[in-house]
Amino acid sequence: MVKRNIAVLGSTRGTDLQAVIDSIDSLKLDVKLSFVLSNKKDAYILERAKKHNIKSIFLDPKGLSKEDYDKEIDKLLISSKVELVVLIGYMKLMSLWFVKKWQNKVMNIHPSLLPAFAGGMDKGVHESVLERGCKITGASLIFIDEGADTGPIILQKAVFVEGDETVESLKDKVQKAEQELLINGIDLFSKNKLKVEDSIVYVGG
Repeated sequence: MVKRNIAVLGSTRGTDLQAVIDSIDSLKLDVKLSFVLSNKKDAYILERAKKHNIKSIFLDPKGLSKEDYDKEIDKLLISSKVELVVLIGYMKLMSLWFVKKWQNKVMNIHPSLLPAFAGGMDKGVHESVLERGCKITGASLIFIDEGADTGPIILQKAVFVEGDETVESLKDKVQKAEQELLINGIDLFSKNKLKVEDSIVYVGG
């Protein structure tokens, strides 16, 4: 069976990327990571890719409209025969043109049990969880759509909030859940086990 090509877009450290790379190296994931791309020149996610001999690309958004920037990304994806795009800490909204062209082929990980705290980012979400006194939080893997964290939910994993929880301790716990969801979601996609109907994702054979 031919390995399916994936690409990762990120703007931060790419901690979750490491789990994906490790799963590919250990053959737990049977996919090829074609390249890692960032809109931030100094994003550590690019360095992380280089350390594993994975093609890393800095694509400068300066002077480009959102759609024109995404069209440059699209050219790279097409030339590498990428079938799935994974967003890991990608701090840039995709254009409607890109969302429509790559419908149900772009995964994003979010650090809450959506629809709770949709639109929030990183530590801000965990702060909100603690301020609200939530007893359970978690992570969600979605296919992106034109909204902020409103796309079809692929997988979710719950994380219990302890009484002495801090933002940092909660982030660590949720990131472990994120990594598990990413690996499972990519694996399901690579095996054609994800089907989307009326914005609902069905997981099956």
